[in-house]
Amino acid sequence: MTRPFNEATRRNIAELCAAFARAAPDDGAPVLKRAAVAIALTDAGDTAGQTALLLTLRASSLRAHRGQWALPGGRCDAGETPVEAALRELHEELGLELTPDAVLGLLDDYPTRSGYLITPVVVWAAASRAISPNPEEVASVHRIALDTIEREDAFDFTAIPESARRVIRFHHAGRLIHAPTAAMIYQFREVLGGRNTRVAELEQPVFAWK
Repeated sequence: MTRPFNEATRRNIAELCAAFARAAPDDGAPVLKRAAVAIALTDAGDTAGQTALLLTLRASSLRAHRGQWALPGGRCDAGETPVEAALRELHEELGLELTPDAVLGLLDDYPTRSGYLITPVVVWAAASRAISPNPEEVASVHRIALDTIEREDAFDFTAIPESARRVIRFHHAGRLIHAPTAAMIYQFREVLGGRNTRVAELEQPVFAWK
């Protein structure tokens, strides 16, 4: 399904996010550090004028998860809400300065093996032409058209000997993108289809456990 980057699409996705029955936050996991990412929706930069989400490749100089695919985001500062953190990180990583009225909704918190509880924040990034990646954090920025994540073969699930949980993988441009990023994009794909699909139990590959 092609979703043009326009006001009608923004309203439709906002309605789908509002209809999504977000799982209750897990207050029983105080040992996890709070973090947030932005599922930032923008124009795909193609002639079709499609809507896309922004995906980054993390800089190789970073201490943690270097060279991995990620949604813009990071740890919440003290006293900061997930929405505030997602908007701040979007600005710090990509130079996009959005206000809270750009937020369309929140998805389920995702607990990572590395000790974080990540809140995905869906935002409408109308000013995407102002993207200016911070080279200390971002190696490259990619616009993933929403019809790409809605393909039937966009995701698959596999098993690893270290866990009884299924590992989710997102296939993009001949590469495999894993959880937590793949899990959160998958849930957003399900939201676009009007489905309340949980992803917290989807596993990450062992290299992402640290």
